[in-house]
Amino acid sequence: TKGAFYEAFEPDRARALVRQIKFCYTPKHGSWLNIAENELSAMTRQCLSNRPMGDIKTLQGEISAWSYDVNTKQQGVDWQMKLSDARRKLKSVYPKIKS
Repeated sequence: TKGAFYEAFEPDRARALVRQIKFCYTPKHGSWLNIAENELSAMTRQCLSNRPMGDIKTLQGEISAWSYDVNTKQQGVDWQMKLSDARRKLKSVYPKIKS
């Protein structure tokens, strides 16, 4: 944060440093961004890859058809699970402790 510079430096130095940095708002919980990235990745893989599009109208039609199909299925994503489920489902990412 900008305030952290003023805690660490004299006001003139802090102001000079803060002016050199572009601060961008980032939501505390960016799960919406993960969902958007997943959606774009799926669209690219399922709809656009290895398929030449002759013009913008064809591209819009393909994306609309894909979007309708995906939204009709409404698979969704469940981001929450209990700790015991996480240990079972994500077993491969937990460290192995040798006794």
